[in-house]
Amino acid sequence: MAPAVNKPLLVIFTAICLDAVGIGLIFPILPRLLQEVMRTPDIAFAVGIMTALYAAMQFVFAPVLGALSDSIGRRPVLLLSLAGAAVNYAIMAFAPSLPLLLAGRAIAGLTSANMSVAAAYITDISPEDRRARRFGLFNAMFGAGFIVGPVLGGLLGDHWLRLPFIAAAVLNGANLLLALFLLPESRAPSRRRIELSALNPLGPFKRLVSMKALLPVVLVYFVFSAAGESYGTCWALWGFDTFGWNGLRIGLSLGAFGICQTLCQALLPGPATRLLGERWSVLTGIASACLALLVMAFANRGWMIFAIMPVFTLVGIGNPAFQALATKKVEAGRQGELQGLIASTISLASVIAPLGFSSLYFVVRENWPGGIWLSVIALYAVAVPLVLVSTRGDGMAPGANAQGA
Repeated sequence: MAPAVNKPLLVIFTAICLDAVGIGLIFPILPRLLQEVMRTPDIAFAVGIMTALYAAMQFVFAPVLGALSDSIGRRPVLLLSLAGAAVNYAIMAFAPSLPLLLAGRAIAGLTSANMSVAAAYITDISPEDRRARRFGLFNAMFGAGFIVGPVLGGLLGDHWLRLPFIAAAVLNGANLLLALFLLPESRAPSRRRIELSALNPLGPFKRLVSMKALLPVVLVYFVFSAAGESYGTCWALWGFDTFGWNGLRIGLSLGAFGICQTLCQALLPGPATRLLGERWSVLTGIASACLALLVMAFANRGWMIFAIMPVFTLVGIGNPAFQALATKKVEAGRQGELQGLIASTISLASVIAPLGFSSLYFVVRENWPGGIWLSVIALYAVAVPLVLVSTRGDGMAPGANAQGA
């Protein structure tokens, strides 16, 4: 007899996948949508505002939704976020002005902050021996959604710019109905009073006062995350300006990047760490990204971008290796603090970096759109000495850990 389907997990994984689809959906079509609404080709900074606004709402409301789910239960918070997502996409499907688009994107960022609630729900309903596997599926569903989102957005957007948002509204509405009928509450609400200090998104940074050795680690995470934001902010603009790509081609290029990155992160970090050691895995990842970005800066044919994609995504071998090194900087009892600090650092970079990259793209766009990628190389160059400082004495050579080095 086939095992019964775990309906709550099905609803949760679907919600996670749709969150990722919503993030990627807008990338291929955002420049053309803003041009249509603003009636001007000078929309680079507006792209940055839209991207930063989404991240800022996530940054502010993730702790709010998490604390609220502890107090009143996971189910009502998840239902509210799914309803908000459907409303957001409906707004963006018909918004005639930039302020309404910004309002829709703000709602999207707020509702996508439900990732922390979804993770808490999985923890509630999963025995300890099944949590690792289920969180692996959690990440896989997010990765799948992020691959599908840009392709779907580009494909539908070439037929009608608003069509991707209508599709997303329908999908989120269907998921809301699934959750309404199939998602039980996972824990008894505590009804305890929410401490305002727990809602401060900058709170984790206060821990740096007592964890000063982590400052270089935090700065590396900030630089890596900021560099990653350049792709979501500038990729579609650059693809259109440099190669004349339509929405589908932009979506396919982002989807190909997502597939390569997913395969890289799933298959290569372990062998790379055994072969190179942790520190050199990080530096190899940086070098691979810089080589690919250099090709992108001077590329004059679209096929060159697809050809360099496997090298580009080798940056993925560095992130897990650096995360492993970072965990050695604090004792076992403070690992939770470390992960909270890292998550807050990544979120903060996601707010600041899109504004900087979009402003810079506005400067280089007319004469050399590919020049934007040199700025990302410069950012990675800043990361190199920070990596060397933060990993001093760690991962110096293959097998160092086994040898007690």
